[in-house]
Parts: sequence; C-alpha cells; structure tokens
Amino acid sequence: MSVRVKVCGITRSEDAEAAVQAGADAIGFVFWPKSARNIDPDLAGRISAIIPPFVCTVGVYVDPDMAWVEETARAARLNLLQFHGDESPEFCSQFSQPYIKAIRVKSDTDLLQYGARYRTAKGLLLDAFAEGMPGGTGHVFDWHLIPKNLPVPFILSGGLNSDNVALAIKQTKPWAVDVSSGVEATKGIKDKKKIIAFMQGVKNCECL
Repeated sequence: MSVRVKVCGITRSEDAEAAVQAGADAIGFVFWPKSARNIDPDLAGRISAIIPPFVCTVGVYVDPDMAWVEETARAARLNLLQFHGDESPEFCSQFSQPYIKAIRVKSDTDLLQYGARYRTAKGLLLDAFAEGMPGGTGHVFDWHLIPKNLPVPFILSGGLNSDNVALAIKQTKPWAVDVSSGVEATKGIKDKKKIIAFMQGVKNCECL
C-alpha cells in the first residue's frame, strides 16, 4: 500500500503547488503565532482554493481555544485538524473536522496508552521530543520506540528528508510521513527540488 505524504508548514501558494505537483497527498498550515511557519488564515484559504480535489488541507494547532480553531478551519477551508499541544480527546473531537493528535516521542513515552486515550483520532503523528518545542524540530527520534501493535494508524514525522525517508518507511511501516524542515530553503519557504527528491525517496522505498 502506498505511503501517504504531507508537506507541512506551507506559507506560499507556489510551495503548495510544488508539493501537489510532486505528488503530496496533504499540505499543512500552521496556526500557531510562535512558529516561523505561522500563516494568516485568509492567505491559507486562498491557497486552499487552488488545491485540486483529493488533496487534504490540514490545520496545525498548539493548545488553541475553540473559537480560533473554528475561525481558522472555516477561513482556510480545512479538511483535517492536527493538535500538537496538551489538548484532551474531548477538546479535539468536538469540531466538525476529523483530527489527528501529535505525540512528542521520548524514551518513556507509552504510545499504546496514547493510542487508547485518543481512540477518536484518525491517527497519531509521531514527532521528536524537544524541550519547549511542540513540533518542527528537525530532529529524528528513535524509531524502535514505535510499538508494532499500535492500535491506530500513525504518521511518522521528525527530521525526515530525502536521505532518510526510505529507511524510515522500511523500518517503521507508517501510514504516512510528514515533512517540513526537510524540504525547506529557509523556515517557511520550501525548496521545489527538495520536495521532488523527498517524494522520490518515498517512491523508491515503495518499489523495494
């Protein structure tokens, strides 16, 4: 089965177009003011308007209030919500859009417990833990910490790039992979050649 790809931290229409043309299944918009990849909801909406059918638009949040999620989801025409903070399952599941929950993985993280707690999620996004950073660290975590019997689909994130994504997929067998800094020229600005190389890495693994 093909591994899905989300290119996150989109801030420009040309980057969204490059991701879609390269074969990305989803693009992500960050709605967290402290992020270098933060985007205005109306701009995100204009970018979403040019996204072709069957490509998912995802909004990324860190401990937002309900009104902000609803406002941005409407303005940006979101298909899916992604929560990176300490949001409860009850908070995450109250919106009209489905959600995925990001987990920052470290040596003592019980992913089976998270899978049970967030059973209403469409999946878990597994990212590297870094003190004071909810995501987008550009760091790889120990993939051996992912249990084989995780009860929900998972999206692998954290330090992925064209050089390591094939190995990551082969070792962990995720439902999808998520990339941001690994395909950037600078924070918030994507590099078309890096996106293409990343997608090729995914395809090369699928051919093995």
